[in-house]
Amino acid sequence: MTRTLNLGLLFSTSGPYHLMGRASREGALKAVEQVNGDATLDLVFRPVERDPGGDIDAYAPLCEDILKSSGARHVVGCTTSWSRKEVIPSLERLGGVLWYPTPYEGFECSDRVVYAHACPNQHLLPLLDHSFSTYGRRLYLTGSNYIWGWEMNRLAREVSAQVGGDVLGERYVPIGSTDIARLVDEIAALKPDFVLNQLIGPSQYAFLETMAALRARDPAFGEGRCPVLSCNMTEAELGVIGAAAEGVISAGPWFRGLTPALSGNEGREDFGSSFEAAAHASVMMLARLLSGTPDAETLSLPDLLALPGASAVGISARTHHVTLPVTIAQVRDGAFAPIKTYEPIAGDPYLTRPRGTLQPLLRVVP
Repeated sequence: MTRTLNLGLLFSTSGPYHLMGRASREGALKAVEQVNGDATLDLVFRPVERDPGGDIDAYAPLCEDILKSSGARHVVGCTTSWSRKEVIPSLERLGGVLWYPTPYEGFECSDRVVYAHACPNQHLLPLLDHSFSTYGRRLYLTGSNYIWGWEMNRLAREVSAQVGGDVLGERYVPIGSTDIARLVDEIAALKPDFVLNQLIGPSQYAFLETMAALRARDPAFGEGRCPVLSCNMTEAELGVIGAAAEGVISAGPWFRGLTPALSGNEGREDFGSSFEAAAHASVMMLARLLSGTPDAETLSLPDLLALPGASAVGISARTHHVTLPVTIAQVRDGAFAPIKTYEPIAGDPYLTRPRGTLQPLLRVVP
């Protein structure tokens, strides 16, 4: 008998990072349609959607509303680490599980979260490895003023120190702020070998436009010089950025036409970006875990991942992270072109496995 299960979708399809939220939502809904049409599965999903609008204070109440009002136990959603951390206490109180389909900064392993996109050993470390050997070791760090930017740049500083690099500057702007002229002026004066960009939404768009203007007037920033690097730039935002995105180098688990399917997406590649692909994979992995086991949706995440056959889904029972392919790609003529690819890498959120000379320094904090 087919079961009908409510499935929460918690994406900001409005607000400062709505393009990423909309891409993730589209991927999740594609997967719901695929699950509901698959006769080999003994379940169908009914989406229960809420839109926080990018308001950090709305995430936890809306997550609780999904869990309380619909009886859903699983929620696919959140775009920022700030929002993910906001909903974890609600998930703990109400027995829910979040499937988080966007890149994040690592150093977390919750029994209430499946981390379906990349963490630093799957994006930042390969990107820095490539950049130090290709462009130089003088870097400039920037980011939106919240967890993602702080933690990613902290790791970049530690890795840079290990290889004798030099961080020339580090600046943050509020989420959504487009007041970045002084930041680019500082880059123009310091002339780093590359810029590691952790800005999101309109802040990133304004930054890239201003950097494009700098390149047009200063030969020191001409083609091939001082590239801008990103761990969260995808095709979802290329259309709105336009020509200012040319030359941006990004690392991620999936780019259109460049990388193999993510776990759960085998046989399907009609996605616009890794945000869409990872959200689709999240729903498909969940469906495969729940199918064939009555009341599996009521199990805790550790118990769910301990079911027979769960290992085939590709989620680590120890860390709840997914093994992902890794590609470094550059925007050329409006699309990502591959620079370097790696074999699939298991998520290592606490960076416990050595990786050549680029293993960040770990400290015990009391």
